Amino acid sequence: MIDYETYCRIRQLAGQTLKASQIAAELNLDIKTVEKWMAKETFQRRKSAKRASKLDPYKKQIIALLDRHPYTARQICQQLEQEGYAGGYTIIKDYVRLIRPVRKPAFLTLEFAAGECAQVDWGQYGSVPAGSTRRRLSFFVMVLCYSRTLYIEFTLSESMEHFLTCHRHALEFFGGVPRKVMVDNLKVAVLSHPAGQKAQFNPRYLDFAAHYGFEPVACNVRKANEKGRVENGVGYVKKNFLCGLELPSFDAVNPAAIQWRDTIANLRIHGETKEKPAVLFEKEKPLLKPLPVMPYDCAVIQPVPVSRCCHVTFQSNRYSAPYLYASQRLTLKILPGQLLLFHNEKLVATHVRRYDRGQRISDPDHIRELQNQRQRARQQTLLLAFLSLCPEAEPYCRKLQEKRLNAPHHIQKIVALSEIYGPDKTARAIQDALRFEAIGCEYVANVLEQREHPAAIPGALHLTHRQDLLDLDIAAPDLSAYDNRHNEK
Repeated sequence: MIDYETYCRIRQLAGQTLKASQIAAELNLDIKTVEKWMAKETFQRRKSAKRASKLDPYKKQIIALLDRHPYTARQICQQLEQEGYAGGYTIIKDYVRLIRPVRKPAFLTLEFAAGECAQVDWGQYGSVPAGSTRRRLSFFVMVLCYSRTLYIEFTLSESMEHFLTCHRHALEFFGGVPRKVMVDNLKVAVLSHPAGQKAQFNPRYLDFAAHYGFEPVACNVRKANEKGRVENGVGYVKKNFLCGLELPSFDAVNPAAIQWRDTIANLRIHGETKEKPAVLFEKEKPLLKPLPVMPYDCAVIQPVPVSRCCHVTFQSNRYSAPYLYASQRLTLKILPGQLLLFHNEKLVATHVRRYDRGQRISDPDHIRELQNQRQRARQQTLLLAFLSLCPEAEPYCRKLQEKRLNAPHHIQKIVALSEIYGPDKTARAIQDALRFEAIGCEYVANVLEQREHPAAIPGALHLTHRQDLLDLDIAAPDLSAYDNRHNEK
């Protein structure tokens, strides 16, 4: 059997009035083959003989089964084996694939007018250091459906306060509000979404939407393609910005993301629109609804108990509160970067929010007054103990306050001496020190020490009777130096 190219060559040479033997010698073919194909007007492939298959008797039955229900090839094979089929599974699978080709779902391209809709989603990318631990790195993406203008913000959580704050920052970045915002079925936005029914939105998200004047729209469950623009935006962030990016700390991520957003993401030629998002955004921005005068308060409010040690616990970290509110309940206002404590609408404490775990964050001012009270109470107790030693303790105390800068220190030392030497001996030492105007704890301590360990009485002076020490010859002093000096004058 020759191929179509050889057939064309034979017909070409035959048209040049060459004989069959010449063409056979030219193309290195058998002369009978050349004569055969010179006589044919068209090229015809050899029809291969079709072999009978063990599946042939069951093909009509397979078609009937598939018309009744979309069985798998394995299920069809099991049913045919019960009816005597002795062939293999592979030929059944190939035949089912032939008569029922795999159909991939088709999607419609949604069209949006300028200012009509934005789409929102979260993305995740590994983790970053957060103090002594690591936190999952999340990023919020909002894309305007018409211009494909993108907003991105990285966070260490996907809780309600982060979700609403990122929303607010995105709308402020766009300088306006679209008429609709499409979200996935995440719990901070959608509480439930039964199949074929309307979504039940989170009341807090509805309040946020009412404040900014947009209509929230929830995608159907497991239908991420309905918000394909933001899905593509999340993928673009991972492939273009995050791919190969080293993340030393969370503080460096958002500044880098802002630069990438303004210099690359919104200035690239978009693959679908063939335009720069920043150029199309100039047409879309006038059609966005204006922002409200006051921004929305995105904080989450919850009550918290204060421990006896003047701390509240939030996400495994402990934050101090003023000592006046120990063992009481306060209101905690949670923001992405700040924690505020209120008592009856009065702000009593402010802390920077920490994202590491097991930390104790204390403000010294919260317990300073309590420490001062404890110190004053301790000093008062010592003063009473000092005054109870003897009647002379009161005038001695006044002398201490007049002559010594730190009178409580001297009182504390004298009370400590009374515990060592006893109250009676200390009282007598105070009386003696007051009589001699020796004001200070060191004088009282010296008196007590002298009385506790008196010095030995000196004995009589004994003179030596050694003659060699009594008979001393002392040379007369030389006064010539004085005479010379007098003559010089």
